[in-house]
Amino acid sequence: MTDASAALGELTEISSQIESAVLFDAAGKVLAATISDDRAQRVATSAKALLEQAGQIGGGDLMQVEASTGQGSLFVVKDATTVIAASTSAEPTAGLVFYDLKRALQAAAKPPAKPKPKAAAKPKPKPRAKPKPKSDGPA
Repeated sequence: MTDASAALGELTEISSQIESAVLFDAAGKVLAATISDDRAQRVATSAKALLEQAGQIGGGDLMQVEASTGQGSLFVVKDATTVIAASTSAEPTAGLVFYDLKRALQAAAKPPAKPKPKAAAKPKPKPRAKPKPKSDGPA
């Protein structure tokens, strides 16, 4: 499992408000998704365009946006290299969704964890020599 897939898996596990999510790079290439590949690519393309267009209106580099309808919302958040888009049901807790999406971006950016080395087997103790019985003298 890639870090991107693991990040989305954790996101959907902890956030009950998120119905689907797509993680993609700045060029729009899908890195991981909770939906089918063709649908994920359409979401990535649309979310990228939404960020770009909204950024032109605002006159700056837009980092997050929420688009709401009566049926649900689309949240888009980006960092320096990656973007995540997620759909929710109606009336989500926006601050919490943005927080969860930012954490997912951070998780996806982490380098893969190195497997912990197995502890070396402890050497078996050497059998001790039985002590020689003490002699009380000549018998």
